[in-house]
Amino acid sequence: MNIHEFDSKRRSLLKYGALAPLAAISIPQKLMAQSHNPDIIPNGTIVLFQGDSITDAGRDRSRYYPNNPRGMGNGYVYQIVADLLAQHPENNIKCYNRGISGNKVYQLAGRWEDDCLNLHPQVLSILIGVNDFWHTLSSNYQGTPEVFDQDLRELLNRTQKALPGIKIILGEPFAVKGGSAITGKWDEGFPPYQKIVKQIATDFNAAFVPYQKVFDEALEKAPVTHWCPDGVHPSIAGASLMKDAWLQEFQKLV
Repeated sequence: MNIHEFDSKRRSLLKYGALAPLAAISIPQKLMAQSHNPDIIPNGTIVLFQGDSITDAGRDRSRYYPNNPRGMGNGYVYQIVADLLAQHPENNIKCYNRGISGNKVYQLAGRWEDDCLNLHPQVLSILIGVNDFWHTLSSNYQGTPEVFDQDLRELLNRTQKALPGIKIILGEPFAVKGGSAITGKWDEGFPPYQKIVKQIATDFNAAFVPYQKVFDEALEKAPVTHWCPDGVHPSIAGASLMKDAWLQEFQKLV
């Protein structure tokens, strides 16, 4: 190899060596720019969370303004809202939590004007159904799967009529095996409620969050005490699982 050939190869190596670190930096930055796209969520989107104690999660009901941290509770809603606001700061997203502990579908309907329709959400997330079954065991409630189905369909019909174009996310009610509140009666009595929610999601073109599958798979990694000690109310870790599953469906919806 003569001196000119050596010098040419040396310059090529130096050029490659200088560009390689830049390439390593630019590729992740490009991917990040693609994933952080503010246009995915329309500016000023209002997101409303509705449900029972799992959604309520001890929220301060006097802090009813959007994005108020104490008004979000300490469950999955808080974690979702934190993620949305952090990842999309330029979109002016407004989030409300109106879950109330103990609620069944007919109780949602009774407060729907104030706690849903008057807020004019573009995205409505509902997680309901546990109490519609559980209270038949513990609170002398006379509801049935048929009543649950009818009540939920009437509520969604009413919502779509008042708010055309609203996007709906239905969370699957879940019972985590081994939880302290879960007895053998759940095995036969609860699945019909889950099937109803899944079918209604299809019928109303709503997103469906398969929470039962999420927790069933989580039990392969850690016991129920880690994810959802009583089988109904998730721990911090369980709420994080719910957050991830919800956001996955939300991204498809918007």
